[in-house]
Amino acid sequence: MSQEYRGAQKMLLCIDDSPSILEYERRLFEHSGYIVVTVESARRGLRLATLYSFDAVLVDYWMPEMSGQEFAHEIRRLRPETPIVMCSSSEIPEETRQLVDAFVSKDVAHRELLPTVSRICDRPMH
Repeated sequence: MSQEYRGAQKMLLCIDDSPSILEYERRLFEHSGYIVVTVESARRGLRLATLYSFDAVLVDYWMPEMSGQEFAHEIRRLRPETPIVMCSSSEIPEETRQLVDAFVSKDVAHRELLPTVSRICDRPMH
């Protein structure tokens, strides 16, 4: 299967404790030409995000063992240049919104997730 040339591929890290959501995100972004790494644990995601450079990280707000807010706080401390997209089925605190580059409600993720990530990945890095 040949793909049209899209320039350098962008690499995403998707973190969610739901395997079905991770599978949805993997299919959505791979179909659009992204390289996708998925993990079900924020702690494992944090290790990967500190070892490798991702063009964006998508993280669920509500997760066991480490919340999306805790994850975002740690990424900002360790890799402040990494864009973060927070996803949640409910509203997130303003303090968390200040830590991330974008918020996408899971209710509208089917139409807003890809354009949001594309916009963030195409931004010039500081």
